[in-house]
Amino acid sequence: MKKDIENRNDIELLVNTFYAAVKKDALLWPYFAALLEAQWQKHLERQYLFWENALFYTGGYLGNPLQKHRKIHQKKMIENKHFKRWLDLFFSVTDSLFEGEKAELAKQRAYNIAVVMKLKLDDQTGVHEN
Repeated sequence: MKKDIENRNDIELLVNTFYAAVKKDALLWPYFAALLEAQWQKHLERQYLFWENALFYTGGYLGNPLQKHRKIHQKKMIENKHFKRWLDLFFSVTDSLFEGEKAELAKQRAYNIAVVMKLKLDDQTGVHEN
């Protein structure tokens, strides 16, 4: 039986394993390849904080993911197939490492993020802005 996501170390394992899979993915990697090696570690650190906050409500993440993704979307459109692949990889990695309440919460949060992000990226009117 696998353990559940319990702490920061587990978050780092999840994020690192996920992005190792992204680096091998021909569909997703071009969206991340522009990050220089120096920026890559910063990106991972932000992801650790994001997921730690998403699962444990630490308050440690204060960024605006929509704003960052909107800039990417304007340069290179993020399509449904990209969101689907992102979710497939995230679910697969999560299931390969963990099981339990927090693992399921991580997958639910990932799904919700993908749905909302896609809706807001496609909204050119600003109707769905906060």
